[in-house]
Amino acid sequence: MKTIVLDTNVLLDIFVFNDFRALHLKQALQEKHFDAVVTQKTLAEFAEVIARPLFALEPNLQSNLCSKWISLSRLVVDESLCAAPWQCEDPDDQVFINLAYTVKPAILISKDHALLKLAKAASAQDIFITADYTYTDFYLKIS
Repeated sequence: MKTIVLDTNVLLDIFVFNDFRALHLKQALQEKHFDAVVTQKTLAEFAEVIARPLFALEPNLQSNLCSKWISLSRLVVDESLCAAPWQCEDPDDQVFINLAYTVKPAILISKDHALLKLAKAASAQDIFITADYTYTDFYLKIS
């Protein structure tokens, strides 16, 4: 089973915006085709982002979205993360690269440019960073 790390912006597309480009990814998660991993820090970031007034989500819905994501993922303890040899320009996103580095081989899906800049270096360590939601389809076919 392939391990996958999803950045918060991808989770927004899946759970808040129901972006059609992310529907197959959501289905693959629900069908447990991937080992989706999270940490308390990544969960906290998701909860903080969906609580922003911009999204106007009721507290009940926020709680349900967090619970849904938790039910689809496996928790990795923050303290067990290895520091990746690359530093992300955005310190808030370092946890995602450290998580992928710890559980490698892994696919990290993000639309964040700071993370995407690390893709070439990370690929040498079996971490595939992409903004392409269909990238996972390739791995499902060869699994």
